[in-house]
Amino acid sequence: MSRCFAPRRPMNCCTAIAIALTLLALSAQRSLADVAFEPSWSQPSADAVSAQLQDYLDRSGATPQAQSAAHAAWQDDDRRASGDSALDRVIAALAAVDPRVAELQQQWRGPFAPGDVTWISWLDEPETDPLVRSAVRLAHGRWLVQQTLYDEAARELEQLAVAEVVDPASLLFYRMAAYQQLVRPDEARAALVQLLEREQSLPRRFQQLAQLVRRDLATLDDESLDHISRRMSDIERRLDLGHAGPRVQGVERGVLESLDKMIEDLEKQAQQQQQSSQGSQSNPAPSKPMEDSRIAELKAPGKVDKRDVGNTPGWGDLPPKQREQALQEIGREYPAQYRELIDQYFRELAAEKTTDTP
Repeated sequence: MSRCFAPRRPMNCCTAIAIALTLLALSAQRSLADVAFEPSWSQPSADAVSAQLQDYLDRSGATPQAQSAAHAAWQDDDRRASGDSALDRVIAALAAVDPRVAELQQQWRGPFAPGDVTWISWLDEPETDPLVRSAVRLAHGRWLVQQTLYDEAARELEQLAVAEVVDPASLLFYRMAAYQQLVRPDEARAALVQLLEREQSLPRRFQQLAQLVRRDLATLDDESLDHISRRMSDIERRLDLGHAGPRVQGVERGVLESLDKMIEDLEKQAQQQQQSSQGSQSNPAPSKPMEDSRIAELKAPGKVDKRDVGNTPGWGDLPPKQREQALQEIGREYPAQYRELIDQYFRELAAEKTTDTP
């Protein structure tokens, strides 16, 4: 008989196998954890970006003088010392060999003016080099955010993938900023979470502003007064820019629908409280309980008065007294500007009814 079947030996074999399997499982869990928490993006090294730029210059057919100027712009120590990002230096290098980029660079140095380009059509042409397309689109999206042209910025930045740009941190940061200002909290949170995957390697200004945005988004509830107020501010910004098309009108309709629902909920709440109060006053508790063996005597005639609730759409509106009570409830729970917002809504609603009355 084999010694493996001797007394006390099987326990040792099983124990060794169990320990081995446990160690393998722990190792697998550790590997899975490493994969799960691995950041989804990384900042390209200076050498990698330099190699991309050189490949482009080789394909561009630029003159030796233009290539030399491009190298000088990329390697400019003064630009590095002043805090210029890799994106800024790549744009400066591209501007040295491509007049179109140089023209855009001039536009980006100033504020937005009528006639400035907001959509760069030649970036979509098949012959446009991938490095030029991604770098120019990112720089343009950044400038659009800085000029409060958030719709245009979001459209530009949505065209880009994190893996194809020379500055992924800037892409995620300005995408987050555009979405937040457009009151699109879900998209803003997604960009913020991805940006903070490499929080320690971000520029200090990105870290600080990202933390502010995170705290802001954490307190923003859908369909709250704060949410509605921000959408109103976004409408005002769009109108200031001269945007009054279908997109703005859609946002306006959404705000009015949210206000209608909020006012309706407040009116229902106030009516329920009023009915509850009237019910408790009209049905006081009996001073003497009815005996179990007696049948209650009906003294009322059993008739119900018919009440005309009217056919006009405003028949269920709160009376002025209850409406003021609802406004006071808002004033206690929310900042003063929200009371003014709802008060203005009531005034406009009253004006519309006066206009509609024949």
